[in-house]
Amino acid sequence: MMNWNLLLAGGSLCLMLLLASAAAGQETDRVTGLAMVEGWQAVQANCTECHSTLLITQNSGSRAVWESRIRWMQSSQGLAELEPELESRILDYLATNYGQKQASRRAQLAPPLMPENPYPIN
Repeated sequence: MMNWNLLLAGGSLCLMLLLASAAAGQETDRVTGLAMVEGWQAVQANCTECHSTLLITQNSGSRAVWESRIRWMQSSQGLAELEPELESRILDYLATNYGQKQASRRAQLAPPLMPENPYPIN
């Protein structure tokens, strides 16, 4: 049986992503969801060998943060060393299009909106 609430929520999320990319003036690839600007094909070709582009688009970071993630993948996940020019192009793309956000978490809920604590407080 189809869960209509889930379907509507998914449709709303897709619409929000499309509107956000349109507002930013960027066309996104309909298959990968990546912003289709300089460097996107290098990211698609090299990064999706191991993981989904969703892992990229849901994250953010400065160039240094993205570089540290590449180094971590190289030291612990088996990612081969990248040619310097290719790595630079990938880092430029990621830092420009998925750069550091001011906040990556939603704001804390107001106390009246919090559920009641079912555990005794000692």
